[in-house]
Amino acid sequence: MTKIAVLIGSLRKDSLNRKLAVALEKLADGRMDFSYADLADLPHYNDELWENIPDSVMALKQTIEAADGVLIVIPEYNRTYPGVIKDAIDWGTRPWGKNSWAGKPVAITGTSPGVIGTAVAQNHLRATMVTVGTAVMGQPELYYAYKPEHFDADGAVTDDSTKSFLDAWITSFADWIAKTGR
Repeated sequence: MTKIAVLIGSLRKDSLNRKLAVALEKLADGRMDFSYADLADLPHYNDELWENIPDSVMALKQTIEAADGVLIVIPEYNRTYPGVIKDAIDWGTRPWGKNSWAGKPVAITGTSPGVIGTAVAQNHLRATMVTVGTAVMGQPELYYAYKPEHFDADGAVTDDSTKSFLDAWITSFADWIAKTGR
């Protein structure tokens, strides 16, 4: 089964982006195994911390390295992606010569209650992820305006058109990993 490292840019327990990730996981059941990176205790990047590497940094790097692909699900804060994702990116590229991101197939999505979702943040993040050496899935893009009535209490998609739309996207991600993965 394809192993997916999942990074969620919102640390809130009841995050809409966490809910979207769970819905995608349920749709990918039997095809992908999701492993959620814990970003809550990840410190801001500081090169001096390599002298006594935080456990959260090593866990993040191991989660990325063990995965066949990476799914990043982000909210949009002030027209860009959250700082916790920037810290995860920076920690993952270090130390020099040990870039955990190198060559990884990556898909980026996100949700918000607004109509344009997280379009600007996703665009910024795509540019950054190309720079750190990942194989970013460019199409199809997924900007989802969150509608709570489309999900049940366990996070499964109940609306047929939403289910079809999200399932097509996760299938495209699986195809992208097969084309670009190592």
